[in-house]
Amino acid sequence: MDERRETPLERDDRNFVELLQELRVIQVGVQILFAFLLTLAFTQRFTELDAVQRGTYLTTLLLAVASSILFTAPAALHRVLFRRGAKRLIVEVSSRLAGAGLVVLALALTGAVLLVVDVVLGRTAGIAVAAGVLVFCVAVWALLPFGLRRRVSGTRTPAAGRPPGRSAERR
Repeated sequence: MDERRETPLERDDRNFVELLQELRVIQVGVQILFAFLLTLAFTQRFTELDAVQRGTYLTTLLLAVASSILFTAPAALHRVLFRRGAKRLIVEVSSRLAGAGLVVLALALTGAVLLVVDVVLGRTAGIAVAAGVLVFCVAVWALLPFGLRRRVSGTRTPAAGRPPGRSAERR
């Protein structure tokens, strides 16, 4: 049962603040990954990379850029739509952008691990460890939350005035 006594606008405001807090946590990791990738091209050993490693590097760099853009897009969206009565739209679109950002970030992390392990231990080890990283991201960022959501949905009492099956709080 939803025990919060908030209007739809208050809920939208709270949901947006919560989303921004989540993005602040994620953005630090993205920035560190991006900085790491930017510095790699200027190291002496970078010239020793083969074509596959260079391709992995460039792909991973672009994925890190894309995830950074997706994670910062909600702030730009909010800025453009500020005081236009579009908070629910901002929250819904921002949530989707954050979800897409997580997908792209999982791929960027996988690529970074692939590159480093490939250089240090070889291509086979790189592919194996990178696959493990991708599986771990999917397990922790997708399977676990969806499994918990299913568990919570089965035990939740619908809020007054809402049809059964609809969550009292839209995210």
